[in-house]
Amino acid sequence: MLSILKKEITSYLSSLVAYVTIGVFLLVLGLFLWVFPASSILDYGYAGLDSLFSTAPYLFMFLIPAITMRSLAEERREGTFELLLTRPLTDLQIVLGKYFACLTIVLFALLPTLVYYYSVYTLGSPQGNVDTGGVIGSYIGLFLLGAGFCAIGLFASSISKNQIIAFTIAVFLCFFFYSGFDSLGQLLSLQNVGLENLGITQHYDSVSRGVLDTRDLTYFITLAGLFICLTLLMLLLQRQKSIRNSTLLRALGVLLLLSVISSITFTRFDFTKEKRFTISKVSQGIMDSLKSHVRVIVYLQGDGFPPNMKRLERATRDMLSDLQAYSHEKLEFDFVDPIAAIKKMPDNEQKAEFDSLRVRGIVGQQYSTKTDNGVTQMLIFPEALVQFNGMDIPVNLLQSRIGLPEEEVYNNSIQNLEYAFSSAIKKITSGGRPIVAFTEGDHELNDRQLNDAMKSLSEGFQIARINLKTIPFSVLMRVKLLVIPKPDSAFTELEKFKIDQYVMRGGRVLWAIDQVNAELDTMQAHGNDQMSFPKHLELDDQLFTYGIRINYDLIADLNCAQIPIVTGNAGGQPQIQMIPWLYYPIFMPLSKNPIVKNLDGIKGEFASSIDTIAVKGIKKTILLSSSPYNKKLSAPHIISLQAIEQEPNPKEFQNPPKTVAVLLEGKFKSDFLDRPVPEGLKEHVEPLAESKPTKMVVISDGDILKNDISEDGAPQSLGYDHYMRQNFGNKNLLLNIADYMIDDSGLIALRAKEVQIRLLDRARLRNEKLYWQLLNNIVPLALLLTFAIFQHYIRKRKYAH
Repeated sequence: MLSILKKEITSYLSSLVAYVTIGVFLLVLGLFLWVFPASSILDYGYAGLDSLFSTAPYLFMFLIPAITMRSLAEERREGTFELLLTRPLTDLQIVLGKYFACLTIVLFALLPTLVYYYSVYTLGSPQGNVDTGGVIGSYIGLFLLGAGFCAIGLFASSISKNQIIAFTIAVFLCFFFYSGFDSLGQLLSLQNVGLENLGITQHYDSVSRGVLDTRDLTYFITLAGLFICLTLLMLLLQRQKSIRNSTLLRALGVLLLLSVISSITFTRFDFTKEKRFTISKVSQGIMDSLKSHVRVIVYLQGDGFPPNMKRLERATRDMLSDLQAYSHEKLEFDFVDPIAAIKKMPDNEQKAEFDSLRVRGIVGQQYSTKTDNGVTQMLIFPEALVQFNGMDIPVNLLQSRIGLPEEEVYNNSIQNLEYAFSSAIKKITSGGRPIVAFTEGDHELNDRQLNDAMKSLSEGFQIARINLKTIPFSVLMRVKLLVIPKPDSAFTELEKFKIDQYVMRGGRVLWAIDQVNAELDTMQAHGNDQMSFPKHLELDDQLFTYGIRINYDLIADLNCAQIPIVTGNAGGQPQIQMIPWLYYPIFMPLSKNPIVKNLDGIKGEFASSIDTIAVKGIKKTILLSSSPYNKKLSAPHIISLQAIEQEPNPKEFQNPPKTVAVLLEGKFKSDFLDRPVPEGLKEHVEPLAESKPTKMVVISDGDILKNDISEDGAPQSLGYDHYMRQNFGNKNLLLNIADYMIDDSGLIALRAKEVQIRLLDRARLRNEKLYWQLLNNIVPLALLLTFAIFQHYIRKRKYAH
């Protein structure tokens, strides 16, 4: 076999056709990757070779048939194949020798593309900021693809003595196995057959990311082995030899056994630096436990997407493919272009379709992108819909955040994909939904003010309202999360005892407490002034025991929301202007805790500061703080809208950030230690002195959970400011708190996943673009030409005498 291998390589590299073929391949590849804007690495802006591994397969469809077409066809046409059979060589050794020779030539053609890696490595910001492991894994995928195409080309060469016919057949078969099964799978009658698994695309896309799945490896081995067996079969049939008891049957049996083993068990090797395609054990468990089919429809697809959007689309597809790998084929997903689909509908149906998507949580948003002709507006749908047994849960793919660069927004969104999909799938497929209860009876926020909070939570939890004065303790213990939303009257000892013993038995509590009485509506209705005074909720001792003190003060912050103020009259019409209102601070989450990681700004109203108390065994994590440009006003204090007219003195607003939200975790001491059970308890509750390991969140602003009410009385979305017409992160904060507090599987920890941004140096790109385009188009060709001259010189010297 080695002699055949050496003969084929020497013969091929001694011909002009070889260098012309490889040269054309490198030239076309260089133009696609470095010149043409649609696929250019320079225009894409990221330090990676994704374009290489998405473009090369289509060029392989022509390069590899050009390499393999002469392997057997020329031998048979010139009658030299019979001479090979006179040697002490078996048919298998001849075929494998030619096969590995063709594969070696393919590797030889890929060697000059390492110049592309050098360019991306050099242009990285900072230099060297490229995922080398991921690139190596992707090259492995390209090698496996080449191995499959070489086997197909060798089979085509065995069919005909004419090289052109062999080339044509090989191109057709390569294209069919790469894309044909995907096209067939789109037919209505074949959509549920799973034909895509027989095609190359699905397996190559998986490996080309830098992840080697043993099932994908087995697929390429089986594909190459099958066509090598077919090549042997053609040779036997052409010589009219029997195939019984031959090596061919044994080889087919081994391939079949390998496929069966691969379908039963598999493992994956993630070559990427951050292991970004390694699915967590938690997500694996969720996928493994699926009882029936879950379908995900992704609406993030369309033409003309900018690079960031394309990257998010590809990352979404990758994530769903990774989750699907552990789902035992129970997870299905489709990418849909909603704009293209809606445009095909009659005009009178288009609005109804948009409304239908909006009802299901798929809301389009305008996106501005810079082009050579200026700024272009486009409507995008960065959302997905998880469907199960007639139920839908929307998934937001784009995690926007005020003030962050666009690259970081998209990177944060990619980091959040595993959590977003795994969480949604778990919620929609879980049998019994945990109970989240909001307290009432102490003048808490009413149902209209909590409308969107309860509606949003209802997608994954059962929602209830309970009165702590009357609810039996045994019923309270069925609640997984107790939310205390902005009470306005004092708690009785009985209520406090129930909360305390609920915590002692492992209950979780979200305290959203206003310590100071101040309301903008009250000020506007009563002469623009209000005396803010402390509330007496009688919770100070209990919170102090748990490790928290909410102060009787208000935080004025220069980083704040705006409110409309009448600034004058013109022609009898009031002139309204949006003015910053210092008592509506916007809290920018800086903590890496998964509850607030990558959240947008949180809008508050009349928040107080929080002090943490040193309590043994309690871990405290600050979730939200004011900006450094704040001032604390102790209650009682007169708040006046007229103060807006005065420009705040910046020197008065330079103070350390004030804490407004804290996560407490650990074993809490009872506030009723060595105290009698309060009167009025109608059932026996054995007081516990110390809690089980549990957790609670304390927020010194109850309005964070309150949605605005429009002028017509309709509740707005939580976190939406109808004056500023802007969404804040309040809703996601609540959802994250609920997930963190209730789910002990560790799913929320997936929000801590980090994916490094790898950008190209834009300054160098602007100044050196032409240089790098010429380098990556000329140097590979120059290396090929140098080798050709050197090889010709060596061969000439060898055969000169």
